[in-house]
Formats: sequence, structure tokens, C-alpha cells
Amino acid sequence: MKKLLILTMLAFGLSNSNSVIAQTQGPNFAKMDVSPMDIALYRNDNNEPIARVIYSRPQRRDREVFGKLVPYGEVWRTGANEATEVTFYKNVEIAGAKVDAGTYTLYSIPEEKEWTIILNRKTLTWGAYEYSEKLDLVRVNVPVRSMQNAVNALSMSFEKDTENSANLLIGWDKKYVKVPIKVAN
Repeated sequence: MKKLLILTMLAFGLSNSNSVIAQTQGPNFAKMDVSPMDIALYRNDNNEPIARVIYSRPQRRDREVFGKLVPYGEVWRTGANEATEVTFYKNVEIAGAKVDAGTYTLYSIPEEKEWTIILNRKTLTWGAYEYSEKLDLVRVNVPVRSMQNAVNALSMSFEKDTENSANLLIGWDKKYVKVPIKVAN
């Protein structure tokens, strides 16, 4: 009986040894995404949030970006992976167009000299595959600007303009655009 108990305990211990090893090695987390997600936040002078952009940052990796990797004249998710989302915490105006507080998908149509920036009502989408022009809230054209130094990962940030306004800067490679955003009165 004693031998049977020892054999049972030994068999039980060996059967659980894999789980013990897995526990000591830690969980199996996914590797870093090649286009990691990032956030840009715009706050007013009172530190209240006005706008937040959540986007994924594709890498240039010595590729020609605009006109090749990101084709001209086609709707682009303005990033990688999930479509870029922008949340406005207050009513705003974008290039004069009124936009209610809320969350929207930010698409763009890059061209060589200007981009069409699009705010769309459909959120939580992957890429631009579910894009529908019928759900567009705002479309504005902004000029393309050149940078001296290349930016290797798509980057977005807010640049304060006046007390109640900022520009959303979207840049990659040696090109960028400014999207004017003003807190509505």
C-alpha cells in the first residue's frame, strides 16, 4: 500500500512538472508589433483634454512611402492595423467644419500636393476595408509640407496654435500635414 501511494504521488508530480516549468518561465506574451500603437493628446491651458488620437505607427524601413507603400488617391487608414481613431472631448471646428464631441475614425486620401482628411462615423474598424463615404462627417483638404529630416515611423502630435486651437500634425518620411482644430464657442 505504501509503495502504491509513493508511485501515485510520483506520477502526479511528474504529470504536473510541465505546468510548474511554464509558471516559472512566465506567460507567453506576443512579441512587439512591428507597427506599435501610440496616442497623441491635446490639452488646453487648464489641462482639460480636447482631443486624443489613437493610431498605429508603421515603419518606413527604407521603403518609398507616399505614392508606393501608401498609394496616392486611395483612402488610407492613416496608420497601420486598426483604423486611426480621434476622440474630441469638446465640440470643435476642423477647418471651419463643426464637429460634435465624440469618437470618429480618421482616414485620409494622400496626394502629392494635398491630403483629404476625413472624419467618419464608423468606428472600431480594421484598415479602410469597411470605409463608407456615406458615413463621412467632415472632409477637408490640407497642403502637404516637406521636412528636412525623414521620420521613420508614422508620427502624430498636436501643436498649439492659439489659446483655443491646435494643429494635428501627421508626418512620415519627409512629408507632413497640419489639420487645424479649434474649440467651438
